[in-house]
Amino acid sequence: MSKVATRFAPSPTGALHIGGVRTALFNWLYSKNQKGNFHLRIEDTDKERSKDEHKYQIIKSLKWIGIEHDGDEYIQSTKINDHVNVADELLKNGHAYKCYCSSEEIEEQKNRARQKKLPYIYNRKWRNLTETDAPKNIKPVIRFKSRIKGTSILKDLVQGNVEIDNNTIEDFIILRNDRTPTYNLSATVDDHQMNMTHIIRGDDHKINTFKQMQIYVAMGWVVPQFAHIPLIHTIEGKKLSKRDNASTLDDYSKIGIMPSALRNYLLRLGWSYNDKEIFTLDESIKLFNLEGIGKSPSKLDMSRILSMNEHYIKTIDENELYNQLVIYCELYKEKIKSDKEEKIKTSLLFLKNKAKTLEDIYNNAKYLIFDKINFNQDDLKLIDDKAKKIIFEFNKNVDVLKILNKETLEPIVNNLIKVHETNFKGVGQPLRISLTGSKFGPGIYDIIISLGKEEVQKRLGNKVLT
Repeated sequence: MSKVATRFAPSPTGALHIGGVRTALFNWLYSKNQKGNFHLRIEDTDKERSKDEHKYQIIKSLKWIGIEHDGDEYIQSTKINDHVNVADELLKNGHAYKCYCSSEEIEEQKNRARQKKLPYIYNRKWRNLTETDAPKNIKPVIRFKSRIKGTSILKDLVQGNVEIDNNTIEDFIILRNDRTPTYNLSATVDDHQMNMTHIIRGDDHKINTFKQMQIYVAMGWVVPQFAHIPLIHTIEGKKLSKRDNASTLDDYSKIGIMPSALRNYLLRLGWSYNDKEIFTLDESIKLFNLEGIGKSPSKLDMSRILSMNEHYIKTIDENELYNQLVIYCELYKEKIKSDKEEKIKTSLLFLKNKAKTLEDIYNNAKYLIFDKINFNQDDLKLIDDKAKKIIFEFNKNVDVLKILNKETLEPIVNNLIKVHETNFKGVGQPLRISLTGSKFGPGIYDIIISLGKEEVQKRLGNKVLT
């Protein structure tokens, strides 16, 4: 048997869609599980909409989530001549024919179908006519001569046997009248030339598969095995599209979802292995199989993605978490200076508390990342005369401390609560605002200890607060 080969074949007409990422992931995992190869094919034959920037974004996105293809990218537009040659061969062998129907004739057929509320199928007018009957002013398209009688069975590795009547598959166009190939021809020729053994893709491609299988048979090629994955739906149960929020990888990266967490989530989106939820990369490769893919659509659930990300934030090695934070800040916020590394690393234990994203950690850590405090103006209004006295007295008490820890700080806070007849919030909130610029953030003792005595006194003496 041939070595397993799978592929992911996106069009570079926009950012990589989350459904496409899952398809790529399943292909990649299956090939790695089978000790095979995974290939990336860029289907860039739509010259008007295909852009290099989208191609680079697709490659970068796949790399970000941990999917790397074997060999060079396969660029479809460089193989057009091969596609055209196959169309000509099908024409010569009687498996295709020239169709001279005008666009008006085709539109009329479509209108009739609409009136009868039937799906449009080309009426095969030119299937048995000869070129001597052809009009001189029309450039023909080339149509594949589909089977008319009997049924075809697709032995789908996910859906099981799928049977359809052959007469429901029209004589589809394989070459347009400008001699450019259509999707079904190009994809089939490419998959054959790339020696693909397994085609794993969304189940919206099922009808294309029946068409492509006929091309394989007509050319005498070995037909690969097909697996059709149910589509991803929104939480409301509608088909997820590129227009939906959080539909591309960049949408997740920007809010600080980590690649390993999103990969784990997408693995479990429509695939299961016993009751296991969390998979390392090695486990994903070792355990992945096509039998575990469900037959029903999956719903993209942002709350589950955040929950998965929170789990990874809590359990990941803190050096690795810091590295992820650095990369995130460099991409979307401000670069973290190297002299801040030690303070942030030693503070991660509390900075990551209740954080669901890297953005949450960044927001918690801003008081450490930046030397200058940016005060939230609404929070600053909470610093009244009583709060200013508390800040001043706390600073005076800290001045005599040799060690800053909870044991030395707690008596000072408790005494201020008693003297000023307030509660913990009455002391903690003004201190937090004065040290971080916001009433929200980590616990006050954690903030003070992480900053150190010198920085605490400097910030509490800020002229804005006096």
